[in-house]
Amino acid sequence: MYSRDGLDLKSKEIAVVVALTAMGNAQPQLKVHLHGALNTGSTINEIKEVILQMVVYSGFPNSLNSMNAFKEVLSERKEHGLNDEIGKEPSNLQSDSRLEQGEKELSKLDSSQVQRLQDAYQEFAPDLVKLTLEFGYGDIFSRDNLDKKHRQIATIAALTALGNASPQLKFHINAGLNIGLSIENIREIMLLMTVYAGFPAAINGTNALKEAVNERLKAKD
Repeated sequence: MYSRDGLDLKSKEIAVVVALTAMGNAQPQLKVHLHGALNTGSTINEIKEVILQMVVYSGFPNSLNSMNAFKEVLSERKEHGLNDEIGKEPSNLQSDSRLEQGEKELSKLDSSQVQRLQDAYQEFAPDLVKLTLEFGYGDIFSRDNLDKKHRQIATIAALTALGNASPQLKFHINAGLNIGLSIENIREIMLLMTVYAGFPAAINGTNALKEAVNERLKAKD
């Protein structure tokens, strides 16, 4: 899996870190891949970002546990004389209101998605719309110290590993394609997930990718 082309090693390790964070059931293996993520070019702050992002998809407890594991990994590496690159801090946290920022960030992934979200839930569950935009996109996705491609790789890997949110996985596959990920990139994420989440999750993820690609092709006709 790791020798295959289609996705660079840094991206593969980010995908594995978030999958293991989201599943929350393999702490020793998570620590191995936290080391791996640092060894393949991720900065400390980039790894913190993908762990923080998992709050949206698998909750605070899993992200807290993963952040604790990361603290242990960094301590171990310092003991062995390894000084990892810290990376940049987010610089754009106060630019707009949280709601406006969230609408902007979601629209970068799909220009129609804010309207779809409002059409589906504004009348029935307006707080869900507000929290999705303000917290998920205004607070988390707007942070600029992790590029958008790696944010989408992280989200696609996590949702594939979790296996319980097919519509949301399909949206983020489309969003990934919209911002420059290739079909091959996403296909490699699915294949990588066979190792960590099992073949059923990877097959379901691949089916979501297939559906998303076919729908995009039909929309072009």
